[in-house]
Amino acid sequence: MAVGSGRFPRVAVLQGGMSAEREVSLATGHECAIALRAAGYEVVEVDAGPDLPEVLARLKPAVVFNALHGRWGEDGCVQGILEWLRIPYTHSGVLASALALDKQRTKEVYRAAGLPVVESLVVAREAVEAGHVLAPPYVVKPNNEGSSVGVYIVHPGSNAPRLAETMPAEVMVEAYVPGRELTTTVMGDRALLVTDIITDGWYDYHAKYAPGGSRHQIPADLPEEITAACLDYALRAHRALGCRGLSRTDFRWDEARGLAGLVLLETNTQPGMTPTSLAPEQAAHLGISFPELMDWMVRDASCDR
Repeated sequence: MAVGSGRFPRVAVLQGGMSAEREVSLATGHECAIALRAAGYEVVEVDAGPDLPEVLARLKPAVVFNALHGRWGEDGCVQGILEWLRIPYTHSGVLASALALDKQRTKEVYRAAGLPVVESLVVAREAVEAGHVLAPPYVVKPNNEGSSVGVYIVHPGSNAPRLAETMPAEVMVEAYVPGRELTTTVMGDRALLVTDIITDGWYDYHAKYAPGGSRHQIPADLPEEITAACLDYALRAHRALGCRGLSRTDFRWDEARGLAGLVLLETNTQPGMTPTSLAPEQAAHLGISFPELMDWMVRDASCDR
């Protein structure tokens, strides 16, 4: 469905929700609402809860801008509700959203598409705490959360980790890849740029969201071969998962191994969307302002694809 901002349609911005990423979603949603108003839309901000179908039926928005993060908002659940209500919505559909939030299934799709990944397992948290299920170094994280929520790095010589009670019953254990943290945004059928995310340590929740937690070099200073591979891999991942609209694929690159050291970590179907977030930052570098990006996303909104 194409909607022009000149007609001032009503857009409902879904934010908040019930996942571990609620606060990130509230920040994203508020910034998106400001930009959408600047682009000429009538905007209603909705804190998504169990009464969401009734709220949307009352509001009758022309489009839903999905600014939810994590479970229920990013995993196909709310997308299914919107399909049922026949309301066009931004970002990816039901299947792509469900696949991308499940990190292990994402890796299976990557492998089938010929994209490079590292060894990983999904195992019971009790097994992780009882002993090393992979040779250190490795990473332990929830299989279906984003924003680096609940990430543990286990170094050589360390004991098996003691996980927080908030960790799920099953977790992903993934071989640790040394090197640089890179990311590429896909906008429709176009891979934008590569950003080098520079931190003093792991790119964790604090590094992502705290002021000064990380620095972004854009475009990344990389060999042409690595830049081209990131752009190619991100677009192929977007298509293999069946994404639509905007996505962002994250990489680790071990410089010492050249192209063989570049691996995909995950694809974010609903990346952070504040003006200084990675995806909008790449768009801005190419001359696409934040309100213009929001407008494009609303125009791209749909059901059934």
